[in-house]
Amino acid sequence: MLFNLSPIFALVPLIIYIILAFRDINPILNVVICVLLSAVITGQPLMGMGGVIAEALGSFLALIGFIIIMGSALGAVLRKTGVAENIVITLMKKIGIDTEKKAVIAAMICSIVLVSLLGTLAGANAIIAPIVIPLVAVIGITPSTLAAVFQGAGATGLFIGPYSPQVVTIMGLTGLSYGGYLLGAGLPVALICWLVTYFMAMRIQKKTKGVYMYENIEKPDLEYQPTKETKRATLAFFVSLIVLIGYGIASQSGSSYAIVVMFTSAVFSGVAGGLKLNDLFETMMEGAGRMIWLFVMFVLFHPFITFIAEAGAFEALVGLIEPLLQSQSKVVFSLISTLTGIFGIGGAAVAQSVVMDNMFGSLVKGLGLSSTLWAAVLLVGSQITSFAYPEADMLGQMGLARSKDLKNMVKFGITITVATILFIVLKSFLG
Repeated sequence: MLFNLSPIFALVPLIIYIILAFRDINPILNVVICVLLSAVITGQPLMGMGGVIAEALGSFLALIGFIIIMGSALGAVLRKTGVAENIVITLMKKIGIDTEKKAVIAAMICSIVLVSLLGTLAGANAIIAPIVIPLVAVIGITPSTLAAVFQGAGATGLFIGPYSPQVVTIMGLTGLSYGGYLLGAGLPVALICWLVTYFMAMRIQKKTKGVYMYENIEKPDLEYQPTKETKRATLAFFVSLIVLIGYGIASQSGSSYAIVVMFTSAVFSGVAGGLKLNDLFETMMEGAGRMIWLFVMFVLFHPFITFIAEAGAFEALVGLIEPLLQSQSKVVFSLISTLTGIFGIGGAAVAQSVVMDNMFGSLVKGLGLSSTLWAAVLLVGSQITSFAYPEADMLGQMGLARSKDLKNMVKFGITITVATILFIVLKSFLG
């Protein structure tokens, strides 16, 4: 430590990172500032940062960043071949959108499906929005309602997608299998969010109908018929995805297998959709390019957290809060760690999970928390931040839905936040 400071001071860059994360600053600039600060405070040689970055490129966080890149590449291919549009319109037609309730359910299902398949909230809903809006606008669904649906339902796709970055991260941190994660954390939290989203969406619809509405929307093409190429690409996508995921689960493949799934599905879908190999790979690189910033951020985040951990800052922090946990209560610990994640740690959800695990991992073992309880705490603590605050994810979904109604979105977000925290408390009572 610089000037032989106490290890607790190594947390200063993390505090600065959290403050800047809730402000309008480029996330990469934020991490660059904080990784340099942490290097200085912990006495790391700045001229040796090249070697540190080289090591970070092989880290777990870098792997998650690359998975996100491949998800974006796959999304670009699905858009180019018409598979995404075919999936959305087919689902909307199958459900039938002749009432407000059906329109809300259909939009929820479309968002859940595409987000879970692509592993990205903003990317999947950006594909869905221009297709869904004309279809639900005819029924009278308001922008305020659709914004809540996009965030509430879409986010749950990240909770349950077999290769969504958040699921892969939590499975890696807890050692859970996909099935164990789903039963213990993913599905229960998703179910709570689905129920809250549906009932809050219907409540918002009732309050905003006639107040907010879509204007200048072209009449939807209800006679849409996918081309032969699109049908082939859709079939190839689902067959390759099902086979690859089934094999991955049966063979208990690790996190890196997600890259194989996304790359192979993209290639099969593109070729079946009539794309030449040059066009296919150009489309993939165009899609991947949209997420390069997040990959760079995760690579830089690895040395940032490593410097803090090696200085002993997290152990020092645990020592400070240990008096709060003298009762050895799983309930108290679960509540404190969840609230710390939601309200005390900003930034990308994957990074939040890693920070939480570094902060509280030793106590998790000491208190004997089950892996499923800790997985649920990590999930709620990292993902519900976007509901608790009107930050990038919330505002982004409002933008996609063309809504300016922040008041109802904040109420919706608070409701989900309270419901998921109560779930953690209940689950910790049950062990």
